[in-house]
Amino acid sequence: MELIRKYFPGLSSLQYSRFEAMHDLYREWNERINLVSRKDIDHLYEHHILHSLAIAKAFPFRDGTTILDVGTGGGFPGIPLANVFPSCRFTLVL
Repeated sequence: MELIRKYFPGLSSLQYSRFEAMHDLYREWNERINLVSRKDIDHLYEHHILHSLAIAKAFPFRDGTTILDVGTGGGFPGIPLANVFPSCRFTLVL
């Protein structure tokens, strides 16, 4: 979580709390349906969430943009990006 705060210091408290909640939610659901590698779940922020957010640094979406995430699997990069860009519309397709 420290990495997200470091690289994205301008997020709201709601956005930070959503990223914090992702940790427990992904752990819980990963035990049921294997969203990410079981060996990699301990590195969720660094290997999955932060990597997804790299797109936000390279391409900041404008308000109202519609984004289609095809092949999202466990929800990356769509879910983290949707948290950073709440005024955009994200559609995630497995």
